Amino acid sequence: MGAQDIEGRHGGASHAAAPGTGTGSGAGPGAGSVGGSRYARVERERRFLLARVPAPGAVTCARLITDRYVDGTRLRLRHVERIDTGECAHKLTQKTPAPPGTTGAVQGLITNMYLSGEEYSLLLDALPGRELTKTRLSVPPLGIDVFDGRLLGLVLAEAEFETTEDAETFVPPAGCLAEVTDDPRFTGGSLAHAERSQVRGWLADYGLELA
Repeated sequence: MGAQDIEGRHGGASHAAAPGTGTGSGAGPGAGSVGGSRYARVERERRFLLARVPAPGAVTCARLITDRYVDGTRLRLRHVERIDTGECAHKLTQKTPAPPGTTGAVQGLITNMYLSGEEYSLLLDALPGRELTKTRLSVPPLGIDVFDGRLLGLVLAEAEFETTEDAETFVPPAGCLAEVTDDPRFTGGSLAHAERSQVRGWLADYGLELA
């Protein structure tokens, strides 16, 4: 596993373009029927359920994340703040899902636009949607999301990959109790609209409880 992105997920080198670069990866090996473009990149990700928050000594960085999933769109407005330094980042993301029936790590295409604080505030006031808040803990090779609010007790780990081969050969660390990569209920857009009772039932399908 390689570099850590601005949001604390770990994976290969294929991450969103940095502010001002305006580029993304093209279709690459293992992309299947999902090909990137100049602005969108293929998102390869695996997700796992964890029973508990990792020990503090394993955490290399922690970030507070607030996501707003914009009503009637595939857009997500995100605010990220590093807990240790207070450094903030903002971006508007569009996720285009993979074709129906696609399984495995290829989730579809993702396009990111980085925003200034002023741009973020203007869009936040203008774009209605459901919000999801969490703390993302960097625990290489994973980014671990610890949810709060109505989803308090849910702990979800993610890993991103440069190629499909990397994703398929990845061995999840101990503590990953169940893989939910192909379970759309555990995507951010779904969780943003889910009630606590629903998530409790989803976890029960995997033999887990919502603390």
